[in-house]
Amino acid sequence: MTLSHFDKDGQAHMVDVSDKDHTSRIATAQGRVVMSAQTLALVMQGTAKKGDVLGIARLAGIMGAKKTADLIPLCHPLPITKVAIELTPDPQLPGVRIAATVKTTGQTGVEMEALTAVSTAALTVYDMLKAAQKDMQIEGIRVTLKDGGKSGRFEA
Repeated sequence: MTLSHFDKDGQAHMVDVSDKDHTSRIATAQGRVVMSAQTLALVMQGTAKKGDVLGIARLAGIMGAKKTADLIPLCHPLPITKVAIELTPDPQLPGVRIAATVKTTGQTGVEMEALTAVSTAALTVYDMLKAAQKDMQIEGIRVTLKDGGKSGRFEA
């Protein structure tokens, strides 16, 4: 197996996608922020010191997806057509489950944008709640669906 971000001499490079077809592409990713039941109660009651944790984290996730090419050195800037972020309080964790869906019509996929959206949303949840709990854990960030393009469909 060869890695597409390295040339024949082993040097990192941006993959040339200019000969690829423009196709509809979608990716979803998920992750979670695990916290104490008391910290989750702040989220659910809307009484966190910094305000609306889930609303602000949703916006941060959208912004993260849009800035992926600025953060990940070899990612292509893409015309993102949709970013949807779901943040779901889960008393069983306890914590917040995060899912992101990103769409585009282009020459390369949006897996990195979906992962960045989840990561940015999770980091924002942490930032907004760190005054209440510093040992929260961000876990399980992974791609759960990728579709479109030459490699076809992947579903976890």
